Amino acid sequence: MEQGSLRERKQQRSREAIIEAAYVLFEERGFDKVTVADIAERAEVGRATFFRYFGDKQEVVFADGGDLEAVLAEATEITADRPIGDALPAALAVARRIVASYVRRITAEPAAYTRHERLVASHPELLARSLTKQRRYAELLRDLLAGQGASPEIAAIAAEMALAAYYAGRALAGDDPARLPAAVESVFDRLS
Repeated sequence: MEQGSLRERKQQRSREAIIEAAYVLFEERGFDKVTVADIAERAEVGRATFFRYFGDKQEVVFADGGDLEAVLAEATEITADRPIGDALPAALAVARRIVASYVRRITAEPAAYTRHERLVASHPELLARSLTKQRRYAELLRDLLAGQGASPEIAAIAAEMALAAYYAGRALAGDDPARLPAAVESVFDRLS
């Protein structure tokens, strides 16, 4: 049992070293001029170790993004009081709690959040990947709401409104991680 936890700690350290090395190199050289081999060398791991954790260097950029999938996995406690059905306010209340948890998670380390957002904004391929991930999050949220008894229409509307609240909150906060949680909550208040 102890060996397993030791192995897990070593794996986590390797993963974190890869992420940190990648960001340092991206800042030093620019994203486009950094290769997987460069990242592995800086992190003092082999290429095989890099690929054990990440499929490509873009994946490293999204490794510590407060993955909504992790939030959704924890969302078993974030449930409606009763089946949602056709009640949009009930669906939005559940979506709000999930999005608020996600926003707190991604802004927990303000410097990392800012570094990530700046990198994504400056590279079209990363922005495209980010938008694809956000669309996936809307689908996952829709499925979670449907699983709590929301009608397909209400689940889709609430998930899209939650994503819009997140985008609007980002615009209002100017991507300031200190202001983002309150800005997103403010948008949800307006929707209520």
